[in-house]
Amino acid sequence: MSRRTEREAVFKLLFRREFNSDEEMMEQLTFFFDEAEESGRLSDREKEVVEERYNRVADKLPEVDLIISERAEGWDISRMGKVDLAIIRLAVFEIRFDDDIPDLVAIDEAVELAKKYGGDQSPSFINGVLARVVKDPEQKN
Repeated sequence: MSRRTEREAVFKLLFRREFNSDEEMMEQLTFFFDEAEESGRLSDREKEVVEERYNRVADKLPEVDLIISERAEGWDISRMGKVDLAIIRLAVFEIRFDDDIPDLVAIDEAVELAKKYGGDQSPSFINGVLARVVKDPEQKN
């Protein structure tokens, strides 16, 4: 599985998280992977990789949200579009907590997800927020 495919699957799970409680997400993971299995999109090993990565991101969401809140000037997380927020959360996790992914790759991939799933303004909005995350990494969390 490519990193892009993995990233897109994790994004979709983060998006589902916006509409379900933590307790319900276990069931959502099952639904997601059952659907992927029926369509032949993910092997068992790929499902494990996606679930592990989703859990790593989900565990860091309080820290990720604080980083976003401090840098999304004039925007409260609760006012952001759900698609944009899920993309930004994933990219901030990659920038701050995943040393295997270069910052510019995380930003470029987030913008590509925004073009595919977001609104007309999503790519530029996401790019701007993530640029501030990279530009000011030492801002107090």
